[in-house]
Amino acid sequence: MKILVGYDRSNVAKEALKLAKKHAKAFDAKVFILTTLAQSNELELVDIQRAEQEMEYMITALKEDNISCEIQAIVSLLSPGEVLVQFAKENEIDEIVIGLRRKSKVGKLIFGSTAQFVILNAPCPVVSVN
Repeated sequence: MKILVGYDRSNVAKEALKLAKKHAKAFDAKVFILTTLAQSNELELVDIQRAEQEMEYMITALKEDNISCEIQAIVSLLSPGEVLVQFAKENEIDEIVIGLRRKSKVGKLIFGSTAQFVILNAPCPVVSVN
């Protein structure tokens, strides 16, 4: 089994990772931790390295519990939701775990919702935490 966690360094993303860890133990699954960075003229290599370094501590915690894992920081012009769905399709992911942030209806309309996009378009079950 393969579990994908969308990670954006928020508290809800940390909760998503905790749940993914429990599921990985229960189902002897591999965990993929994915963060996305928007491609722009202002993005520098140091930003990508910083994102990967912030995720490195998670690998240690997962490996201590004998959970196979992999991290990736992806730079893309696509939205984070599109990147997550595309990654899930390309890697035959069995479950996606994401954190939900509470937004007003107007906030979702203006800024969109990564979680909503993933839930509606994912090729596999999506578990959300808040």
